[in-house]
Amino acid sequence: MKEFTYTVTDPAGIHARPAGLLVKQAQPYASEVSIEKEDKTANAKSMLSVMGLGAKNGDTVKVVAEGADEDNAIAELEAFFKENL
Repeated sequence: MKEFTYTVTDPAGIHARPAGLLVKQAQPYASEVSIEKEDKTANAKSMLSVMGLGAKNGDTVKVVAEGADEDNAIAELEAFFKENL
């Protein structure tokens, strides 16, 4: 299991556009990918699940990847978060 934490810097938080891009980024990985915010956990491969977190600007989230390609998944998702969120 690999993970990283990230503080959302997008002024609108994780809204529809970046959530869609995030889901698209997470889909190809064989690993299970989840995003945790406080006591909520979302499947990063599900748009509704990601939107359900309600992550806003300034919120800290933890991204977790577990599976065969977790190293690649976590590295690429961390880069995605830094560039887009």
